[in-house]
Amino acid sequence: MPGPDPLADVPPEDLAWCHEAVQDVSRTFALTVDVLEEPMDSYICLGYLLCRVADTVEDASHIPPAEQAALLRTYDAVVDPDDDTTAEEFAAEVEEWLPAEAERNADWAVVASAPRIVATFETLPADVREAITPPVREMVDGMADFVERYADDGGLRIDDKRELEEYCYYAAGTVGNLITNLVTRGEIDAERERTLYETAEEFGLLLQLVNVSKDVYDDYSEENNVYLPAEWLAEEGLEQDEVLDPEKREGATSVVRRTTDLARSYLDDAGTYLQHVPLRDGNTLEAWAVPFLLAVGTLREVREHPEDVLTESGVKVSRKEVFAVVSAMSSKGRDALPSFRERIASGPFHQQPTSAD
Repeated sequence: MPGPDPLADVPPEDLAWCHEAVQDVSRTFALTVDVLEEPMDSYICLGYLLCRVADTVEDASHIPPAEQAALLRTYDAVVDPDDDTTAEEFAAEVEEWLPAEAERNADWAVVASAPRIVATFETLPADVREAITPPVREMVDGMADFVERYADDGGLRIDDKRELEEYCYYAAGTVGNLITNLVTRGEIDAERERTLYETAEEFGLLLQLVNVSKDVYDDYSEENNVYLPAEWLAEEGLEQDEVLDPEKREGATSVVRRTTDLARSYLDDAGTYLQHVPLRDGNTLEAWAVPFLLAVGTLREVREHPEDVLTESGVKVSRKEVFAVVSAMSSKGRDALPSFRERIASGPFHQQPTSAD
């Protein structure tokens, strides 16, 4: 006999809007939400949108760093259940930095709708909110710290490997903990829970380091951020502001390769996480296996064309390969992951023969 509906108190129209918003702001995360089932898809959807508000503010190059940090601190207070700061107060503070409504993209529409997102989140069950809130607050606080740290530079300038991993933890390792908090609610074997928490951050770091590797051009040209460590670039004779200099491409390419090597060092732990993640409350293996496998494919593409991430052309996995991975995982279990990982690392998944060929 089914129990009570955990989403019974969530206004359907607001929940539908949140699901549509995720589709608009992130193709990758939309894939995850699409293959989750209720209620987990709505839990993850709301958790992601809470994070996306902060991420958009942190990436906004038109907002002075001091104002960015202040906005993030206000937003942290909004998410803090023990603070009386309201989402409407945050909306009032951020309003002057919002693009005109006619020019507003999906990311800024989400920021402008922070009161609606927070209000919808607050209708979720208490144990769900308690699972989501600490990692979101840790992410927001970490982003504010980084903005303040590099306020005089006008954009983030990562110094070394340690700081790169620290940033990636705040940006994505916290999300790994958020997911784990949700899927370990209730009874769970202690050893399994320990394994999940030991590898959750690595799962997030893998995905974020893939983004760092592939988004060098956009990060610098659009947001004035350089995540390739200054220490590594200096070893190749480059300053961080020369990262896109065509005359220094060989050195920058070498650092891109080094960053992808760091990302690959997290693949095994991320794979372990997938082998242990519980499939409960609508959680599915496909939801997390797909981004893992697409990360493997992206690392392959960056390995083969590292110079492209330093130009406008960029690097990405083709839509055909994305579709093939999603379709294949929809009917496979955990035992298929090692072979899928190996196949995707060697070449585009959709171009490889199957057992039926």
